[in-house]
Amino acid sequence: MARSLFGTDGVRGRANSAPMTAETAMRIGMAAGMVFNRGDHRHRAVVGKDTRLSGYMIEQALTAGFLSVGMVVDCANGAAYKVAPTVLWELGAEVISLGVSPDGFNINGKCGSTHPESLQEHVVAHGADIGIALDGDADRLAMVCEKGRVIDGDQLMAAIAERWRRDDRLTGGGVVATVMSNLGLERFIDRHGLKLVRTQVGDRYVLERMRADGFNLGGEQSGHIIMTDHATTGDGLMAALQALSVLIKSKTPASATFRCFEPVPQLLKNVRVRDATAALEAKAVIAAIAAGEKKLGKKGRLLVRKSGTEPLIRVMAEGDDSDLVKSVVDQIIEAIPRQAA
Repeated sequence: MARSLFGTDGVRGRANSAPMTAETAMRIGMAAGMVFNRGDHRHRAVVGKDTRLSGYMIEQALTAGFLSVGMVVDCANGAAYKVAPTVLWELGAEVISLGVSPDGFNINGKCGSTHPESLQEHVVAHGADIGIALDGDADRLAMVCEKGRVIDGDQLMAAIAERWRRDDRLTGGGVVATVMSNLGLERFIDRHGLKLVRTQVGDRYVLERMRADGFNLGGEQSGHIIMTDHATTGDGLMAALQALSVLIKSKTPASATFRCFEPVPQLLKNVRVRDATAALEAKAVIAAIAAGEKKLGKKGRLLVRKSGTEPLIRVMAEGDDSDLVKSVVDQIIEAIPRQAA
């Protein structure tokens, strides 16, 4: 199987269009099965999928690939729409469930961590202590405090890291995050005598660095949080349980527990281009990037990169002066050659 199929977050695309076809899924299953086979004993694979309709096609194709090379399959028939409310209820929480009626098409439909507006309204309306939002495949977490404010992955990592540090559970001497995490998180981690190690965007890169350097906590601002003491991938429900543990131990409201630092003003804009490499090599763009870095100095940070999944250039800047941040981002975007778009 060509390595080019795999981007920063696995194989992605529209169902029934290359590479997201049944044939490709079957071949991936065969290739993975050949790697996983170790001896004459029974081999098992767990196929986890979310609730969108195309998942059934991919599941069956993967199954066919596994079986063809000798793999007994245990299929998870959904993400967390049943297990999350049940787990929280079993632990004694009073649970108000939202977005728990999948029909094969409504995954992430104005709900979950990618659209937390409805959760924000319900938390305030019901006087809830905390709101928990997962995404469609339940590997991403966002939370909402009792005041209806969204708590992102950076704040969650900060709170968990500080609690683990106090409990002598944090390994590696800090946290692994990506280049997109807010500068405020880096400053918070530094104030507590820890270090923030950054990787390129993608939880696979976070995990690689965690394994290489012995960290047990890492993640992304978007809410992918990895805790290698418990799992080797992001798990939204597991991260939520750790966050709830921090909340209970803190004996303070969520608005205080998960407001570990004041985020530095951050702005991200995307520019669609035909050839991202050529656009970034343009002299005007290089000059604008250099000028932006000089303006921000040590009080800010600038990141200009190609998207790993789309024909986009992402321009992100952050710093204490929001007007300066906006000016730097806009100047770089204006410098991108029109013929590249």
